[in-house]
Amino acid sequence: MAMGVFLGTLFSFMFFGIPIAVVLVICAITLMLYLGLFDMMSVAQAMVAGTNSFPLMAIPFFMLAGEIMAVGGLSARIVNFANLSVGKVKGGLGYAAIIASIIFAGLSGSAVADAAALGAILIPIMTKNNYKLGRSAAFICAGAVIAPIIPPSIPMIVLGTSVNLSITRLFMAGLVPGVVLGIILLITWFFIVRIDGYNDTIHYTKEERNAIVKDSLPALFMPVLIVGGIRLGIFTPTEAGAFAVVYALLVCTLVYKELNASQIGEIFSAAAKSTSTVMLIVAAASAVGFYITTAQVPAQVATALGGLVGNPAMLLLVINVFLFALGMVMDLTPNILIFAPVLFPVIKQAGIDPYFFALIMCLNLCIGLITPPVGTVLYVGCGVAKIDFGELCKAIMPFLLVEIGVLLLCTFIPSLVMTPLKLIMGS
Repeated sequence: MAMGVFLGTLFSFMFFGIPIAVVLVICAITLMLYLGLFDMMSVAQAMVAGTNSFPLMAIPFFMLAGEIMAVGGLSARIVNFANLSVGKVKGGLGYAAIIASIIFAGLSGSAVADAAALGAILIPIMTKNNYKLGRSAAFICAGAVIAPIIPPSIPMIVLGTSVNLSITRLFMAGLVPGVVLGIILLITWFFIVRIDGYNDTIHYTKEERNAIVKDSLPALFMPVLIVGGIRLGIFTPTEAGAFAVVYALLVCTLVYKELNASQIGEIFSAAAKSTSTVMLIVAAASAVGFYITTAQVPAQVATALGGLVGNPAMLLLVINVFLFALGMVMDLTPNILIFAPVLFPVIKQAGIDPYFFALIMCLNLCIGLITPPVGTVLYVGCGVAKIDFGELCKAIMPFLLVEIGVLLLCTFIPSLVMTPLKLIMGS
């Protein structure tokens, strides 16, 4: 019954367009009253406790690093390198978009940042080369889903802190599946090029190639240093975020010289606004989680799904459908914070590896970022491409189906996730 009260309150207030953080606080208060525990101080205490976490400090660092990269020229160098890699191939700009997304994923950990940065650079070029606007915007939005899967990943940080899993191991779990998703999108673009008849190619002289490679090296080293440093235990994910900020600042100011002192204040302000939005949601969802736990909702869900515990494949399919439906109407972060603590006891009871399920959950909810009607990345794509939301939704469908296919592939062939993870982590 408590779950029904929560979901009813959640969707009722969301229907009126109230910000999700405010809705979650209302849900927490409603659950508190339902349980007969009238103590407003406990709501505030749960919110503070939910954000009092060292691993969560990685979020503002990576968001700040993303802002610095967008303004300081790192994103443009990544796109130039990607164009150099596949420019000779017909429809090379599309291939470059995915290659750039994979590289950029190792820098920002945010699908929104990926779509905004790469879309602003590539969409005008693609339009100039007679690419269909809807197709271009949709493909870049689809590629942006790679960012929260490949480390460093902001959703993985949120998930790890909410269910007490190793963030380093979560990062490594997403490395190979994220690359596989990129490869599948590249294969999809191969057929799109032939359907749409794109014939554009980019040719560089030897001097231009050498200049692009030399100019791109500082940007390309960054994801290698971050992921390698985390895997080798040189620094924690939070320390990696701080390193990313320092590295991006040094490269953008001293090497590329595209960032000056007057811009730094604006960058910090933008990063602070983005971080405050995420952390307010984390705080509000933590309060909801406290009362959901008090109401023993996880135990009730475990009982409801008890008949599927003996059939892990069917259990995963049911949970995937449930999460996909949630992703259509609610953003990634609150979904993780609210439902991860509810679902993880069930999957552990079924003998499913928690790191495998964490990857499946993140991938599913990341696909929700490009799923109408509440696809955050879709709205970013609309803003960057200046395209109608309905048109973009129609154009995203082929890529959405492909990504759902990758989700099902990972779900029913666990070795795609677990074998690389064991090889990378050594156990």
